[in-house]
Amino acid sequence: MRWVICAAFALALVPNMLLAPRAFAADLDMDDTLRGAQTVGPAMFTRWSGFYGGGHFDFSAANVDFSHATQPLVSYSLRNTTLEEQDQPSQWSALSNGSANKTGVGGFLGYNTQWQDLILGLEGNYTHAPISAVGTSTPISRITSAGGLPYVVNLTGSGSVQINDFGSVRGRMGYVFGNFLPYGFVGLALGRGSYTVTSDVSGQFNQASGGTVPCTEDGVNCIGFDYPNSLSKTSALLYGFVVGGGVDVAVTQNVFVRGEYEYMQFAPLAGITTAVSSVRVGAGLKF
Repeated sequence: MRWVICAAFALALVPNMLLAPRAFAADLDMDDTLRGAQTVGPAMFTRWSGFYGGGHFDFSAANVDFSHATQPLVSYSLRNTTLEEQDQPSQWSALSNGSANKTGVGGFLGYNTQWQDLILGLEGNYTHAPISAVGTSTPISRITSAGGLPYVVNLTGSGSVQINDFGSVRGRMGYVFGNFLPYGFVGLALGRGSYTVTSDVSGQFNQASGGTVPCTEDGVNCIGFDYPNSLSKTSALLYGFVVGGGVDVAVTQNVFVRGEYEYMQFAPLAGITTAVSSVRVGAGLKF
């Protein structure tokens, strides 16, 4: 009798065991459906990777510091003199700043690497915009003393600079926002130009005991002097640094337009320091 009851109980459990996995699987299927579990595709970003190139229109404003331009010339003219050793007229500034504006054209070529929305790249650009600036002359006349003798010293000068072409090699970093790529850059600035600087230091000193200046130039006690000098160079190489930023906008898959601002400063050349600020608009092609 006992085995009959056990057999009946086992037969009652079998159907439930067979149906349970199906019900459990159905529950899982239903849960997945409710949770929206589906295959998700990769995020989509505008393609900026690869080589690109284009052209631009440029408006540049140059600020040129001539305040130290006459120093090497005057220092050479007064070398080995007590006047330069004690009073240093070479450090006097006979010129002040000059400025100029110019429009130009140019081009750029670069390569981008892309990690989803982060862009890193290297770009070279060139601009032809002949910029000429002239220093404002500020003549100086001073009465001083050196070696126990009174001096009257007059200093005048002139200076001009022209930058014919300039460009840069710069590293770029940008971030993708839809079809927009705002970016910043920093790099090496290069340029080609010419300059001319003149100086004239003149005056007189009085050798007489207790004498004063100015005095009558008699060649005995009142001694006059005049040391003109000049320096010029054409096709001079300029170098410095560049920083700036801008935005590229994708118009089609391969065409984009650009707007940017660039600040470029060159190392002193013959005592002349030049800085150029440029605003540009352009268009390019992605390859």
